[in-house]
Amino acid sequence: MAVVGFDLGFQSCYIAVARAGGIETVANEFSDRCTPSVVSFGSKNRAIGVSAKNQQITHANNTVSNFKRFHGRAFNDPFVQKEKEKLSYDLVPMKNGGVGVKVMYMDEEHIFSVEQISAMLLTKLKETAESNLKKPVTDCVISVPSFFTDAERRSLLDAAQIVGLNCLRLMNDMTAVALNYGIYKQDLPAPEEKPRIVVFVDMGHSAFQVSACAFNKSKLKVLGTAFDPFLGGRNFDGKLVDYFCAEIKAKYKLDPKTKVRALLRLYQECEKLKKLMSSNSTDIPLNIECFMNDTDVSGKMNRSQFEELCADLLQRIEMPLLSLMEQTQLKVEDITAVEIVGGATRIPAVKERIAKFFGKDVSTTLNADEAIARGCALQNLIVLSYASESNLVHEVFSRNHAAPFSKVLTFYRKGPFELEAFYSDPKGVPYPESKIGRYVIQNVAAQKDGEKSKVKVKVRINTHGIFSVSTASMVEPVKSEDSEDVGVETEVESQDQRPIENSSDKNIQQENSEAGTQSQVQTDGQQTSQSPPSSEPPSEENKIPDVKKTNEKKGDQPPEAKKPKIKVKNVELPIEANLVWQLGKDLLNMYIETEGKMIMQDKLEKERNDAKNAVEEYVYEFRDKLSGPYEKFVCEKDLQGFSALLTETEGWLYEEGEDEAKQVYVDKLEDLKKLGTPIEMRYQEAEERPKLLEELGHRLQYYATIAGEFRNKELNNVCEPVVTQPKPKVDSPKEENPLNERGDYKTDDMGEDDKNSEMPQQNGECHPSDQNPVSMDLD
Repeated sequence: MAVVGFDLGFQSCYIAVARAGGIETVANEFSDRCTPSVVSFGSKNRAIGVSAKNQQITHANNTVSNFKRFHGRAFNDPFVQKEKEKLSYDLVPMKNGGVGVKVMYMDEEHIFSVEQISAMLLTKLKETAESNLKKPVTDCVISVPSFFTDAERRSLLDAAQIVGLNCLRLMNDMTAVALNYGIYKQDLPAPEEKPRIVVFVDMGHSAFQVSACAFNKSKLKVLGTAFDPFLGGRNFDGKLVDYFCAEIKAKYKLDPKTKVRALLRLYQECEKLKKLMSSNSTDIPLNIECFMNDTDVSGKMNRSQFEELCADLLQRIEMPLLSLMEQTQLKVEDITAVEIVGGATRIPAVKERIAKFFGKDVSTTLNADEAIARGCALQNLIVLSYASESNLVHEVFSRNHAAPFSKVLTFYRKGPFELEAFYSDPKGVPYPESKIGRYVIQNVAAQKDGEKSKVKVKVRINTHGIFSVSTASMVEPVKSEDSEDVGVETEVESQDQRPIENSSDKNIQQENSEAGTQSQVQTDGQQTSQSPPSSEPPSEENKIPDVKKTNEKKGDQPPEAKKPKIKVKNVELPIEANLVWQLGKDLLNMYIETEGKMIMQDKLEKERNDAKNAVEEYVYEFRDKLSGPYEKFVCEKDLQGFSALLTETEGWLYEEGEDEAKQVYVDKLEDLKKLGTPIEMRYQEAEERPKLLEELGHRLQYYATIAGEFRNKELNNVCEPVVTQPKPKVDSPKEENPLNERGDYKTDDMGEDDKNSEMPQQNGECHPSDQNPVSMDLD
């Protein structure tokens, strides 16, 4: 299974995958590990990521960025209305009251919800991950700020569902950073020893978050979190933009805020200037050519001026740090290390403020940009009150509660009743709506004797930090008994905790509450409040208690009395949920279908552009070679004709052939290749022939050498026994003359004529082989 973590940032995104025994941050098609959170719309397709960022100035009205914080918010939300003034594109209300983006796409006006925009960005991230892993990606972990509310989390999950991603967990940014820090630490104290306390500080482009974590071997515990959701790198950029806008207006009589493109260019240059000042203390120039009305503008800034300009922002850094220390009851000397992540923590003044507060140097052992994504990939490896008739309030999930976690509430009612979930501290939540949702428990009826029925309601905070009323059941006794219990009993049902294994087979137990919401529930419409989300788990004492010990008497419950055991049965009850923010199934399915169509359109347009680019590339490349290496492999007549055809095709591409179907370009390329391929083949043959002949000669020589060696070996095998055999021994001849064959006279007494007459004829009519041979014995 592909293990993928997505850091879905406000300004940019990172993708981390687990493979080859480690965590790797993968690059996109531009060999860049950072993918901008930008979506641009055109007349034929969409551009997402780097290509969209490149169009942000030229197509400002149709390029969407800075949309992450619109999730789960209504269009009339004060935050949305304030952000709307800074955007180059138009925001409009959706039918469900949410935030919509109006753009021109496929030469038509379209309105996309913020969930659809995020789904488009996730589509790009998914494709990048699949391209690197060479396999489909379905399961993932997505990062969210720790202060994201229930509605914002639900909205982000809907975006993941639109693109076909199964989000295993929405993981808090700070939890992911802490997990990335602790998973590979081999020098952590033993579980029975005093834990190592580490503070993590994250200042990204739009928010400032801090958390304190306790580390032991096999255990990670988030002690507390704090945040400033409106303090980030873009605030420092805004200070520079305001300064240079005033300077340009006074010096050049130009107002950049009156033109969107000019303002966007100024933002880009100020961001670059901010980064340069982080590494240089001297004056840094700012120069923009043809800024407005064909006028070049210039300016300069140094680090000390910048820090003075941003003094109020730097003061805000201490507030979340103080809140964290008060919340956790920690002292500065209790903290072992302070780890900083996030792009804005590279500002020297930010580092100095953090170091000064804790009285120690900050540590940068983690990758400031990629730590969250890596923590999400590692994770992939691995809220309520009620009111009775007497208006009693019961807090079910307190601040810093562990997640996922389930509890069972017991009510005594004669008919259907209503529960409402709220945050208990609305001022601490960067969200205008304190209510989470309303839940109606239906089909509740009194017992046969008219007494109130016992109803058990299971409430849960899941792995995403989202609250829900999961089940409800009515307990019906087989034998009815008198009971006047009216109230609620709380039972801790379960706490899901999954260990995360590292390469050393050591587990870090994550006790983090992803929602961490202090939730309350109300019945029959009474309103209560809620607390901010947090990533802190319960204390050591907050273990899973014995169910028998967790039943609490609430409201007008009578004192306990011994009752005989009776048989009961549970009847499941339907629950009607009315959430503050949740896309309906029909709308969600429509978004899924729309995204599928746009993905297919992007694919078709890419194929069309690839075919067009192939024709253009062939024309330029072949025309250059015709006047170069290919010139001597084509006759003058064919050369002139083919050159004219290439020039004609080039003109066609930029005129009537600029916007043709894919097949038209494919056919055009085939027609060109009919003339160009023979020339190319002749050139290749001429180029390769000497080399091939030389290689053939070497081969023949090599084979001849082998054959010669073989023949010599065979000859040696045949001749060596004969040559090396010893010379045979021959006896000397005797002195006496033997008789002839007839035995009538000796050869020594014969005359010369007699000898000749007795010898066979060598040159006569008869061949010696045709006569009886003369047999002689030689002694």
